[in-house]
Amino acid sequence: MDTLTVLLLTFILSVTGLFVFIWSLRKHLFDDNPAAARVIFSEGEIGKVEEPALSAGQLAELQDTMGAHQAPDDPAKAARLNAEIADRIHADRSTALVVFVFLSCSIVWLIFASAMGLISSFKLHNPDFLVSEAWLTFGRTRTLHLNMVAYGWCPMAAFGIAIWMLPRLLKTELVGARFALLGVMLWNAGLIAGLGAIAAGFTSGLMWLEIPWQISILLVIGGALIGLPLVYTLQNRRVEHLYVSIWYIGAALFWFPVLYLVAKVPSLHFGVEQAIMNWWFGHNVLGLYYTPIALATVYYFLPKIIGRPIQSYNLSLLGFWALAFFYGQVGGHHLVGGPVPGWLITLSIVQSIMMIVPVIAFSVNQHLTMRGHFKTLFYSPTLRFIVLGGMMYTLSSLQGSFEALRSINTVTHFTHFTVAHAHLGLYGFFSIVMFGAIYFVMPRVMSWEWPYPKLIALHFWLITIGFAIYFIFLSIGGWLQGLAMLDASRPFMDSVRLTIPYLEARTVGGSIMTLGHLVFAFHFVAMALRYGPSRVGPALFHKKKQARAAVALEGV
Repeated sequence: MDTLTVLLLTFILSVTGLFVFIWSLRKHLFDDNPAAARVIFSEGEIGKVEEPALSAGQLAELQDTMGAHQAPDDPAKAARLNAEIADRIHADRSTALVVFVFLSCSIVWLIFASAMGLISSFKLHNPDFLVSEAWLTFGRTRTLHLNMVAYGWCPMAAFGIAIWMLPRLLKTELVGARFALLGVMLWNAGLIAGLGAIAAGFTSGLMWLEIPWQISILLVIGGALIGLPLVYTLQNRRVEHLYVSIWYIGAALFWFPVLYLVAKVPSLHFGVEQAIMNWWFGHNVLGLYYTPIALATVYYFLPKIIGRPIQSYNLSLLGFWALAFFYGQVGGHHLVGGPVPGWLITLSIVQSIMMIVPVIAFSVNQHLTMRGHFKTLFYSPTLRFIVLGGMMYTLSSLQGSFEALRSINTVTHFTHFTVAHAHLGLYGFFSIVMFGAIYFVMPRVMSWEWPYPKLIALHFWLITIGFAIYFIFLSIGGWLQGLAMLDASRPFMDSVRLTIPYLEARTVGGSIMTLGHLVFAFHFVAMALRYGPSRVGPALFHKKKQARAAVALEGV
């Protein structure tokens, strides 16, 4: 198959998609679908804000920005609402232990990953730093940092948030929590062993897949066990319609083991095929695992906090199917100029550009849902993280689509620009969304409030400012590096020297981000130990609401 054939087929596909889109507009398929969008709300909850990270007074201010909420005056409706809240309390309690374990593990890996990342960053402009031990050389510390993030912080946070959302979305208790607990133990045992192997110098030599396959078996088994609660809880669901967040979570938990198993089969991939497989996995683990979990999180928490359903439910489904359809071969654009078939690179570029469709679908939906309500960002700390993360998804995805073009890829390939882009997606989008979700979830898990609300704001501004410095300077330095390498009249070392100031700025930004992570970890531990001033507010959901629900049920 030649390049012309690929371009012709993709053109036909695009035109067909355009006609389908026009037809769907005529059939009003993208109009509001209130019934499906309101599945996550109980009867009488529309218009009522929910933000466990706030005190009672702050929650009242947030409610004022959204308008007054009218409680159901019909006794029957009020009784049904109280009954559903009681069920929600039981659902939250069924996930409390397993979610706490996952999120605790994620915090530990976040701190270790931040330390390794900071050491690696410092070594880029001071290569003689910590060179006495082999495991502290750049090649190993950077690989340790990547694996701690990719298989420590990110999946532990993603699994924890996904498991917490499942019972709420399906309106039932979590089934199979013991499998998830066993899975998290096996996963972390495999990760610790894998990191030990990397530190000792035993790796597969493939980016994102450095852990030896013999150890990866533990991650595969652990991941399978963690996914079982999804299957069991789905079988016991009490809802007829599956909200879009369930689609994203289910797809992510199905796609990841397929990706990992195919990539880790020993003695299967060789030579050029191995390089193609490597970037197929490396990109897809971002787009088909971390991205769906984060999008599921945004689609649940954003409307729940403001008490308003998403603007267009059908638009959210368009984003899901477009992501599933177009993302599969995006990773090939990292091999532009390599000894791989031209049609494969062209297909990857076309699919990268077509990813604009799901990105715009999500971005428009988020903006329309928040339109007229952006003032709530002043009051809701969780919403600040969630909305900022959603904006970073738009930016990182659009940047990735255009970065796939040969004219731009020629400059950015093999430079720090690509590193900045990767962090924009995995940190600017995924991690910031997870931070916001954890601030919402933990008060429900612990039946306790965040003891120091000002630390939430401090965490937000530290990581926002730190990441802005990190991303902007590394992007500029990477672009200049690429231009210097393309200039045949300049020696290669010029491209190295000119990046030094930008790499130093990267370390400054990384240090500020790490400080934010330490603040976050301290606050998490203080809450877990129930340390700090005691406040009375919405975080006492379990005790207050359960008592009210019990009284209402007795009256019925």
